[in-house]
Amino acid sequence: MMLHDSHKAFYRQPMGPAATGTKVIIRFQCDEATAVVLRTWQEEELCYAMTNTAKNDWECTITLPEKPGLFWYSFIIYRKDGRTLRYGNAYDKLGGEGAVYEKGEPESFQITVFDKAFTTPSYFHGANIYQIFPDRFWHADTKAVDDRMDRYVHQNWDEEMISVGDMRGGKYQELDFYGGNLNGVIEKLPYLKSLGVDIIYLNPIFRARSNHRYDTGDYAKIDPLCGTEEEFRALCKAAEDNGMRVMLDGVFSHTGEDSVYFNHFGHYPTLGAYQGESSPYYDWYTFKHFPEDYRAWWGIMSLPELRKDNPEYQDFMFHEKTGIVPRWIHAGACGWRLDVADELSMDFLRKLRVAARKADPNAVVLGEVWEDASNKVAYGEMRCYCTGDTLDSVMNYPLREAILAFMTGKAPATELVRLVKHQAEVYPAQFRYALMNLVGSHDRTRVLNMLCGEERDDLSKADQQFVHLTVDEYELAVKRYKLCIDLLCALPGCPTVYYGDEAGLTGCHDPWNRRPFPWGHEDKTLQQYVSNKLTHRQQSDVLKYGLCDIEAVDEDTITIIRYMDNGVDALGNKTHCTTREVITVCRK
Repeated sequence: MMLHDSHKAFYRQPMGPAATGTKVIIRFQCDEATAVVLRTWQEEELCYAMTNTAKNDWECTITLPEKPGLFWYSFIIYRKDGRTLRYGNAYDKLGGEGAVYEKGEPESFQITVFDKAFTTPSYFHGANIYQIFPDRFWHADTKAVDDRMDRYVHQNWDEEMISVGDMRGGKYQELDFYGGNLNGVIEKLPYLKSLGVDIIYLNPIFRARSNHRYDTGDYAKIDPLCGTEEEFRALCKAAEDNGMRVMLDGVFSHTGEDSVYFNHFGHYPTLGAYQGESSPYYDWYTFKHFPEDYRAWWGIMSLPELRKDNPEYQDFMFHEKTGIVPRWIHAGACGWRLDVADELSMDFLRKLRVAARKADPNAVVLGEVWEDASNKVAYGEMRCYCTGDTLDSVMNYPLREAILAFMTGKAPATELVRLVKHQAEVYPAQFRYALMNLVGSHDRTRVLNMLCGEERDDLSKADQQFVHLTVDEYELAVKRYKLCIDLLCALPGCPTVYYGDEAGLTGCHDPWNRRPFPWGHEDKTLQQYVSNKLTHRQQSDVLKYGLCDIEAVDEDTITIIRYMDNGVDALGNKTHCTTREVITVCRK
């Protein structure tokens, strides 16, 4: 018998992540050993002889390093028959019960060692997030004057989107607009408040060529079709008056080719990098052979990649008085969601977070990271985003994948439970309770399509336009989406709704997942269900801050228990809340 279970307190105290300098007791059960050695590693390998404290129980107390980072451990077992075995993390590296490795080095158990001073904004813990694709949410009168002549603006909000893409934009860029704007969001604030929204997350709003605006043209100006800076400030103020905050989307790894910085087409009066070395922006980009051969994001030539290590670019972004990051926080934003955070160096992220916190000590910095954010390998570098020096939290795509797999019958309840327990093991509470827990987003097939198996990736973009759910498919998708909402509202982190999911919007991959919000044609029953769930969570301290136990009852059923621990919540704060909530979700 050999056993170490990192998900149980007997085997590791304290469980989960730990602050620098914490003493940790590690236990191993084995009835076959003459000796057991605990092997650890952060920057160097150390070995500790474990003490046989009781029959079959081996124990060792270690002190974690004073430097934040990832701390790894495994076991070496010297058996009575003279053989030596290695025992390490489970083969899927998700913690819990480990495994014996007959040959080679075992996968190590992980302890995330975080800065003692690591805190994330308290208002973000357990907040309800609503993601808005600005052009498609709602339009209202604006003082902005659109000076663009190369885009088509629909005259009717209910018109179908144009199916012809702009191939230079890698088939994702579209040039038809509906005119959704900041004042449209202001007009719909009563709706968002009734839905139970705390944080409004806006996809990019800065001047750009495309309707998705991930091809930034000018970081310092709101796109004229979207509004003005004055209207952005008014939105932030009106949101605050209604108990909400506004989070912006920061696209800092690349710009658009049609931008003041690159200026490929000469649409701007000043010199861009495409005009040559006399441009102040020339060194922001990497030209292989000037001017047509340059480094572009994912090879999409409409998105020239920025040199994030360029001092002038960093000053442009982070300067305390004039930098883009602090500027829009001063204008009213509560912080930034960072597009493709993996493509921003750790040094860049550290400087960005410092700049944001100088502008507002309560500013949030949230990253788009698709994998485990505690030990992601990006560009040959092991990155841990949750030690307290880069990101406050991330978009929780692993949870999204696990929820959708469970809901569609592709995985049993145990797999989802295992993922949730793993995240509790590797994410500090400050980070975990600020996770953006989502099932729908602007760059994924609409969740209702996903939930009934109608992604239709086998079809061309043009043919995907005509994919519509049958009555039976829609009913199945809605039933499953309600269960998704139940899970999101029951788990630690921030339940997130992509605009229109709650109203019954369907569609394949982008651009068809970006249809206009169906005002006047909403699924009112679904809308009310989501509103009830979000509002209940908004009013429940135990759901926002409580500890979480999760178990698989059977392959179709999950039970989640949220509770306080003797007057203390999961973040270590004292509380008078004594409520206990038990949520059972069955996919049948």
